[in-house]
Amino acid sequence: MNFFDSRQVKQACGFTCILKIEFTKVKRSKIIPLIFIAPLLVVISGVANLSRYFSPEYTNAWSAMFIQSALVYAYYLLPFSMIVVCVMIAGRETQHNGILKMLALPVSRYALSLAKFVVLMFYLFMEMVVFLVVFLISGVVVTHMTGITEALPIFYLVKWCAGLFLTMLPCIAAMWAIAVLFEKTLLSAGFNLFLVIPGVLIANTPFWIAYPYCYSGYLVSCSLHDFMSEGTNTAFSVFPFLPCAIVVFIVALLVAVRKFGKKEMR
Repeated sequence: MNFFDSRQVKQACGFTCILKIEFTKVKRSKIIPLIFIAPLLVVISGVANLSRYFSPEYTNAWSAMFIQSALVYAYYLLPFSMIVVCVMIAGRETQHNGILKMLALPVSRYALSLAKFVVLMFYLFMEMVVFLVVFLISGVVVTHMTGITEALPIFYLVKWCAGLFLTMLPCIAAMWAIAVLFEKTLLSAGFNLFLVIPGVLIANTPFWIAYPYCYSGYLVSCSLHDFMSEGTNTAFSVFPFLPCAIVVFIVALLVAVRKFGKKEMR
């Protein structure tokens, strides 16, 4: 199906129009069920494993449950799920020469690539919402079963989920750039997976600051450090992380935008 029909092309196809079409393309895909899998697996298993150690006198149940659930999720399951989403979005254009049909229309290929990245960001946001909701439901059940009366730290949970979302942005920008540079689905997915696997090792070296695939995991590792140090918030330093992360994000996104469809335009 060609989503760029004649009626849409005759209209002024601004970025909002292109973005609407991109969301229409993935509307009937299997991405929505996919983003539920990783949060459900990691939260339910993590909370269930910790529940046996809790007692009514336990005062840090929510923090312990979050760290237990988010550590593996941030280092591996979240990047893995985003790789699949990225490949699914990029793969729709390689089927039946879809990208050639798009580039033949009066639509900027830069805007197309940027719109697809916005869709990718949207699904990242949706997965974080799913993670938060599943964690809250599982946590409420466990605390009720164990008799823990600790107040629900909603601000704490939202803050860390927002942190996971923001620290994943440079990572998905790099993933999208690789998906654009490598046309073959298996090649782009394999290369991204290869970059995710050593993330936990690189996070323990001074080079972590330039390696976006470990940003989210490093953030959770810092929360673990703070938890073990009785709440001292000294492990994660915004500077020089923030400038470096912004540079990585911009460079990766520029590569993806400029290289998208360039080969087909020749």
